Parts: sequence; structure tokens; C-alpha cells
Amino acid sequence: MTPEIHKVLQEKFPFLTIISYLNQEYIGIMQNGDAQFVSMYILEPTCTQQEKQRFLLCGETWWWESNRTIPINLFLKDKFKPFRKYLKTFAKKDVKIIEGPSINLMDLINKKLKRRTIHLVKQPD
Repeated sequence: MTPEIHKVLQEKFPFLTIISYLNQEYIGIMQNGDAQFVSMYILEPTCTQQEKQRFLLCGETWWWESNRTIPINLFLKDKFKPFRKYLKTFAKKDVKIIEGPSINLMDLINKKLKRRTIHLVKQPD
């Protein structure tokens, strides 16, 4: 795909991520990316038109109604279950994120830990 197509996709569907894995491009919604693996719901060419529409509608719902740090499958639960068959996991070392958001559950955990940190400072008398 050309950079122009990438730009148009990102403008129209900001929730989609485009990755390159072993010289092949994949488009989909990122589930999680950590130090070793990247999991992503791939928008397969073999999807029916109806499945693609539901996939993109779920993506829009997740993008505009969540804080975007929670993976789509956790946010939409049963509504996104039919797309489990499109989940693919890749080795992180071979993945290059070309465009789009990346989700990392460890960031969410670290943010929660930071919020709960309390610093007690004793002020001099």
C-alpha cells in the first residue's frame, strides 16, 4: 500500500493499525503489544462485506466511547466475540507499526500503580 492510502485510512478510520510483518502488510485493530508479541484483529480480505461493516462499526464504538487504553475485546466483550477468529499474534521483533494506535496493557497497569502512589513528606517545624 502507498503512503497516500495509509493516510486516507487513518483519516477515515483512526482506530485501524497498519503493520508490516515479514514484508507483508496487515490492517486491523490492535489488541495488545508487549515486549515479545503483538496481537491484532486482522481485517481479512476473506471477510464478508457485512462482517467488515460490523468490524468497522465496533472499531468506531471502541475508539469514540472508550479511553483507548483498554483493548477492544475487553471493552465490547460479547459484541466483539465473533471476530476472535481474526486474532493473530506476531513476534514483536519482526513487526513494524506503519500507522495507527498501539495498545499495551502494561501501560494501563503502570498508570494505575502511579495513581496509587502516596508520598508522605514531613514538613519541618
